[in-house]
Amino acid sequence: MTAERYYEGISELAGEVVRECAARGLKISTAESCTGGLISGAITAVSGSSAVIELGVCSYSNRVKSGILNVSTETLEKYSEYSVQCAGEMAHGIRELSGADFGVSTTGVAGPTGGSEEHPVGEVCIAVSSGKRSHSERFLFSGDRELIRAMAVQKALEMLIEEIKD
Repeated sequence: MTAERYYEGISELAGEVVRECAARGLKISTAESCTGGLISGAITAVSGSSAVIELGVCSYSNRVKSGILNVSTETLEKYSEYSVQCAGEMAHGIRELSGADFGVSTTGVAGPTGGSEEHPVGEVCIAVSSGKRSHSERFLFSGDRELIRAMAVQKALEMLIEEIKD
């Protein structure tokens, strides 16, 4: 499977996010580490996205995760920047910072380097935060860097749509 096979689905999901948010008058913001802005890029590629997207932050460094998104130092030290706890705090932090109804975040190891026994290449944690709740999950994707990132974007958009419709 190649990343290109995921892009069509990502485009469709991004369109659904924009339609659902626009119909409900909802705003979203993104905090992306390993996906590097691909989620916000997919959403802003959809006509009408300006009515729903508030803010996108590419938060590769822990300094940005803690200083801008308010991920606690304790979380980074105890669980790491690749954890579901960090993803949850990133999603909550971007939602609070932007005033959006939903925050979605990704953090992980897209590879091909940077993996460890504890955090292997392909590990991605994704979270969606709303005023009602925060939902975080850990995934282990396989493939090259581009494929891992595409799979993470698709899963993040699916999780976001699920939360929007809930």
